[in-house]
Amino acid sequence: MDERKSSRTRPEKATDMEQVRITAKTFLMLDYQKTSFSPMVVQHPFTSSGIVLVQKDDTAQLVDITESQENFEEWQRFISGEIDQAERAYDIYMMLNKAFALTFLKYAAPYMSTNDFSSILADAWMLSENPNQDVNVSKKELTAMFKAADRNMMMRDSDKELFSSLDDCVTIYRGVTDYNRTNIRALSWSLDYKTAQWFAGRFDQEGTVYQATINKKDILAVFTGRNESEIIVDPKCLQNIEEVQEQGFGMTMSCF
Repeated sequence: MDERKSSRTRPEKATDMEQVRITAKTFLMLDYQKTSFSPMVVQHPFTSSGIVLVQKDDTAQLVDITESQENFEEWQRFISGEIDQAERAYDIYMMLNKAFALTFLKYAAPYMSTNDFSSILADAWMLSENPNQDVNVSKKELTAMFKAADRNMMMRDSDKELFSSLDDCVTIYRGVTDYNRTNIRALSWSLDYKTAQWFAGRFDQEGTVYQATINKKDILAVFTGRNESEIIVDPKCLQNIEEVQEQGFGMTMSCF
């Protein structure tokens, strides 16, 4: 069976741009959240800064949306117009504050083609700082999203080459710190022990590296774009999870 067809579970269809625009405008209408660094830093699905660009009388101007409701609504009208002009789902995705990209995709997914959904999911995952602990998208939902995507459409040629080279039983690693020490059964692992070790030691932490095995058929995607040899898995399919003190210390285990 052709792997592209076997990995796709979403029905083939064209993207319904009207529904994607409606979803985007629903997010646009949400209020922004101030931070201790406002107005420079705020949180909103379409901006991470309170200082935003709007078009006034054919002239681009900066306004502070935290200064007045009028400024905020003016900016919303401007972005709404940009959404209306977007020809592709990806164009709307590129307008988003990337911290909200996976949340937007969760709600817009039913209206997207397999191609649009898969490519945006891969990009949103790669650009998210900590997608395994996204408070708006659970691990169960993320797993379902990856299973609904087309693996071949998510991966670049280098990713596909690495995936093809893997054995049927794959040893993978994950590094955790005090911040995420309870999040071991996550989607994101690595083929590289040193990468996991780096994640365990970042933020000046003395974290822990875990080793596990996974059947190749349960790997949802492979991403090499950040030089991490990242493996996306269904957490329920992880086997033989154990703490590793140093490379080569863990026991060699097989899959079942």
